[in-house]
Amino acid sequence: MTGRSAPAAVVARGWGIRHPGRRAWALRGVDLVIEAGERVLLLGPSGAGKSTLLTAIAGLHDPAAVETEGTLLIDGVEPRLARGRSGLLFQDPEAQIVMARAGDEVAFGLENRCVPADAIWRRVDAALAAVDFPYDRDRPTHALSGGEQQRLALAATLALAPGLLLLDEPTSNLDPESAAEIRAVVGQAIERLGATLVIIEHRVGEWLPIVDRVVVLEAGGGVVADGPPHTLFAEHGARLADAGVWIPDQPPAAAPRGQPPRAETLVIAEEATHRYPDELRDALEATSVSLRSSEALALVGPTGSGKSTLALLLAGLLKPSHGTVIAGEALAAGRGHEPLIGWSARELASHVGTVFQDPEHQFLTGSVRDELLLGPRRAGLAAGEATARANELLERLRLSHLADANPFTLSGGEQRRLSVATALAAAPRLLVLDEPTFGQDRRTWAELVHLLSALRDDGRGICVATHDRAFEHALADRSLRLGDRP
Repeated sequence: MTGRSAPAAVVARGWGIRHPGRRAWALRGVDLVIEAGERVLLLGPSGAGKSTLLTAIAGLHDPAAVETEGTLLIDGVEPRLARGRSGLLFQDPEAQIVMARAGDEVAFGLENRCVPADAIWRRVDAALAAVDFPYDRDRPTHALSGGEQQRLALAATLALAPGLLLLDEPTSNLDPESAAEIRAVVGQAIERLGATLVIIEHRVGEWLPIVDRVVVLEAGGGVVADGPPHTLFAEHGARLADAGVWIPDQPPAAAPRGQPPRAETLVIAEEATHRYPDELRDALEATSVSLRSSEALALVGPTGSGKSTLALLLAGLLKPSHGTVIAGEALAAGRGHEPLIGWSARELASHVGTVFQDPEHQFLTGSVRDELLLGPRRAGLAAGEATARANELLERLRLSHLADANPFTLSGGEQRRLSVATALAAAPRLLVLDEPTFGQDRRTWAELVHLLSALRDDGRGICVATHDRAFEHALADRSLRLGDRP
């Protein structure tokens, strides 16, 4: 990567923002100065407005579509006029990938910045190499795993050599080893570029060597803590942990283990593989595994090893290219040994609850409450029982204040909690969850662990694809590690 921009400064004075259709402000009264060249870790509980602030700094909010107050300036000008100074990596990398091939994706931003044609491909290749992208320029972007998409999106952002680097959970979809590599890449890029860095992350401890300041936001308000990491956590750590903020070296308490009923086989995969269209190799190598009631199985392994693909196979949402995935008699009486892929959508929804890696892909209604009522109604539950179940999940997963909100307007962490709640709403015997702790603050992470532990102890089967080692250790009875890195 070549090129360098002068580091940018950020100043907010009494700034606030309210999204369309919301009574509450996402942020209000934000007073914040980030000096040029500072490296800031932005923290706060889920829904505190961290991503909203980051996208506002990047100049991506349409002033006609949101209500704002106060001032927010980048080097003295409105963020929309300073877009060329910043590079933003979204929380969901798929949301910013627009090109069909990996190399074209990295080149796209450079072309828009009018980088000379003879320099573009040198910068593309350097950026891909910097993030250890495992393929060449011609790799189809649709064939990338979530973690590989994250690497590509980061490469495209770093290739711009921005003066203001904005990263929204850049390692959220990566295995721990890959996450460590990305932190090293970011650290090296900041040293070389001299850029200002603002980063949102829940893996707090790992980023402390890179940042020199921590800023904490509260939902609907502004900055509630600000200072050097060691001082801030020493003075405010306990209070922030109670509010749901992740604190280094203070993991939530583990859920107590009950006495579950005898385990029964729910789903059996025998030598199951899957190859996506136009691919030259299998996304998942031949895998045999069983899912059982009263047990939690974790699917672990490096980015791109097939965890999400296996989860979709086990949930009956993807057809094996080879091998079989069949139901056990305990999943549905009289349906034992039937291929899950042949079940109707209603039958599957009644017996298997699924959380996708991208939660917005499974939202079908216009409000959070209606989303939670959909599954129980399809399963034939009476209106009163469906409503009671929805209200319980709204309360337990801290979504009650968002019951009337459109699911697509929620933060990433709130969308993840809603997707978990919808999977639970129909009370299925088996839950298959892909990265359920993504974007969760400390408090809701612990709530998910306790909720899933209770369901397991009540006789449900739980299968989670996860990079979250703490979550694996807190919940899983067994772990299945998938292949080596490509």
